[in-house]
Amino acid sequence: MKRNKSIDTPTMNGINIINYSDIFMACFSGNAVKKVDMAKDHSLLYVYSGEMEVTEQGKTALINKGECAFIRKDNRVNIIKRPKGDEQYKCIALSLTRRFLREFYHKTLDKSQLPTNALRQKFSLYKLPADRPDIVSLFESMTPYLNSPIKPSEELIKLKMTEGIYCLLNTDKSFYSALFDFSEPWKIDILDYLNENYMYDLSPEDMANFTGRSLATFKRDFKKISPLSPQKWLIQKRLEVARQKLRNGDKKVSEVCYEVGFKNLSHFSKAYKEAFGTTPNTILRLI
Repeated sequence: MKRNKSIDTPTMNGINIINYSDIFMACFSGNAVKKVDMAKDHSLLYVYSGEMEVTEQGKTALINKGECAFIRKDNRVNIIKRPKGDEQYKCIALSLTRRFLREFYHKTLDKSQLPTNALRQKFSLYKLPADRPDIVSLFESMTPYLNSPIKPSEELIKLKMTEGIYCLLNTDKSFYSALFDFSEPWKIDILDYLNENYMYDLSPEDMANFTGRSLATFKRDFKKISPLSPQKWLIQKRLEVARQKLRNGDKKVSEVCYEVGFKNLSHFSKAYKEAFGTTPNTILRLI
């Protein structure tokens, strides 16, 4: 299996990140804070010091020192990593990429034991018991690499990633639906996903990733749904929702514009007129 080379990133602006293939070790010194606006890969992580703030669907949760958590890939997740008090932010995270999960699914997982009735959880953040022996063993075994120039071998990395997956699968059956969303019966419906996330700024690559597909597979599946390109479909969806919101008459044009995902008011007005033959303000005057 081809993997990225190990990368040692020197401290910049108080942030030191070490990347060994799919294992990330982060150490933020001083008052350094890192913000992430979406989770592009599943992550199993342990916070050694400092804290992580995770916000999704209007709810905020903290992952404190000594806590372990799983964060499912999700474009609606916002993450802030920061020191706390006199402690630096230190964390080890296993990035469970689609590539690794597909290999695990096809070569390692016992298909006869799959819980086909496992349901996908509503929230992407899941806190795990940090005192459970298998979880403690997993992260304690990686601690020596947090402050050491010694780099783990590819074999060890693969072993730790596999241990991480089993930690999750032995915690809750719902993890099957999250980790293996590229396979039946947990494959994500493209239309369901886009109808829930049309207001976000998503590239075709993002749409493919968050629906558990390669870009080529996503494009092929999308053609079965619509003759439009994914980006044009999003614009059409936003405009249709915007027209309905304006007809309700309880919001300004600027409010509706940004709510449905447009970043520019003039672009919204132009697109709206091209689609419906009238400006957004016309509807408000008629109400």
